[in-house]
Amino acid sequence: MAPSLTFNKELEFEYGETSDLSPLIRRVVAKNPSAFTLHGTGTYILGKGKNVAVIDPGPADEAHIDAILRATEGETISHILITHTHMDHSPGAAPLKEKTGAKTYGYGPHGSGKPGMKAEEDGDMKFNPDIYLKDGDLVETDDWTVRAIHTPGHLSNHLCFELVEEKTLFSGDHVMGWSTSIVSPPDGDMKQYLESLEKLLDFDHDRYWPTHGPAIDNPKEHVKGLIAHRHSRIDQIRSCLQEGPASIPEMVKKMYKDVPEYLHPAAARSVYSHIILMVETGEVKTEGDLRVSSTYQLA
Repeated sequence: MAPSLTFNKELEFEYGETSDLSPLIRRVVAKNPSAFTLHGTGTYILGKGKNVAVIDPGPADEAHIDAILRATEGETISHILITHTHMDHSPGAAPLKEKTGAKTYGYGPHGSGKPGMKAEEDGDMKFNPDIYLKDGDLVETDDWTVRAIHTPGHLSNHLCFELVEEKTLFSGDHVMGWSTSIVSPPDGDMKQYLESLEKLLDFDHDRYWPTHGPAIDNPKEHVKGLIAHRHSRIDQIRSCLQEGPASIPEMVKKMYKDVPEYLHPAAARSVYSHIILMVETGEVKTEGDLRVSSTYQLA
């Protein structure tokens, strides 16, 4: 029996106000709700006093940056940690660094996980961390320890951050409890995404804190459910192509018939990432270049 996958969109918060989540963790939610951010970007504040880290300061929104500064008044923001360079995660790092002098930490610039590849331009092309983190690197203070876990797939430079003292994981957009993650080529990569999900199963975390939505209190089961969900999408694509050659938009109409049409372009990008994986494994083929508009068939 495949692991079940349930989603939860409920979150108690007020924009601009600080929520205490654990002895070491606080959160402020940015007012940038959308179909892709749910209520908005959840910026996490880690630690207190002279060693405070801010994880994903969000968009370059003055009101949100002010809310972070109010939440940490009288304290010292010493670290700014970035999970990845989408526009709802990293642009706030620049104004926050300017106001605090804190160093920024991340895997690298947008697209840096796939050297030589031109990344999509809707990312934060300006972000370049002061401190580059690779898989397994530790960021340590007297009060807390964070381990960087490289989890490419959603984006090639995506990091999750493990808070060692609480056995919790800041999972960014890699694992969310309210929705599946978008995996959009060329920088998004379904093969890497599935490998990164499997990688998390080797850790023993009690809880995940995604950047959007509520905590995930059954992380291993949830990750297994996400893996099963992606394989079920592959089964759906296989089923569509058993009926004959088809384009991705044609498959999306069948596979996402219960999803509002304004979300179909995003769904098409996800199907495209699955198709690329199936082409790489030799199960699917097409004439010419791999494109969303191309016609695909079983090999």
